Amino acid sequence: MSTVLYDTPGPKAKVRNWIYSAVFIVLLGLALWWALGLMADKHQLDGDKWSPFVTDGQVWTTFLIPGLLETLKAGVIAMVIALPLGALFGIGRLSDHAWVRVPVGAVVEFFRAIPVLMLMLFGSALYVQYSSVESEIRPLYAVVTGLVLYNASVIAEIVRAGIQSLPRGQTDAAKAIGMRKGQTMAYVLLPQAVTAMLPALVSQLVVILKDTALGGAVLGYGELLSMSRQISANYSNTIPSLIVIAALFVAVNYGLASSASWLEGRLRQSKKSTGAVVGVAEASDLATGNNSVG
Repeated sequence: MSTVLYDTPGPKAKVRNWIYSAVFIVLLGLALWWALGLMADKHQLDGDKWSPFVTDGQVWTTFLIPGLLETLKAGVIAMVIALPLGALFGIGRLSDHAWVRVPVGAVVEFFRAIPVLMLMLFGSALYVQYSSVESEIRPLYAVVTGLVLYNASVIAEIVRAGIQSLPRGQTDAAKAIGMRKGQTMAYVLLPQAVTAMLPALVSQLVVILKDTALGGAVLGYGELLSMSRQISANYSNTIPSLIVIAALFVAVNYGLASSASWLEGRLRQSKKSTGAVVGVAEASDLATGNNSVG
């Protein structure tokens, strides 16, 4: 099917695409063969390097599972704080009042421009100098602080772009029936923008989980990636431990993305089955403050 942005390939183009695909598969296979050969030469494929992950449950109970739980703890705490904070910042950037819009915009642009690792280091130094946070949990606080400040600013831009992508007629229609700005945002714009924003939000949540590894590398936080050093120190299997940890990250992030895709499908299906996000009668009741809709 041809569209404005896509033309259905003809017979020659299909043959060319098959050739390109075959060449890519061959090159990928050669790259994998070279990598496996290099690992075999360095004895990284020997059974004793991989057997601890199968036969020694202590590797999982002492290193991998605790590290995974610490990664999830920091990631979930940062998500729970960054999502509503970013939504508030995004809505604030759309405010008609300059005294709200300008400071919020300055905060968002400031923290969005600073590397998340620098924010973690700043948070760690701040907790050392000006707080009574115990040294055992200080890395967690610093990691969460950096993740929240940076990702809330990015999420704010996602929310702002998602709301602005909606047709102008949505806002005009809400004003025409007397809805206030807050009601328009809460009952008309946000419910429709959520579906459009969801893929970008999920990508940012995946970034939050992956960036917890920065805290382990620099601040000594006991997250999943930092456990590779301890595993390799005990079993002399640096490459296998990194591969296993990478597979765990892939599994967790894939689960998060799959859950979000399922949620997005349900939201789209719900909107198709229910029609408009807010009906005229319900919108009129909201505008007049009557919430006794049956």
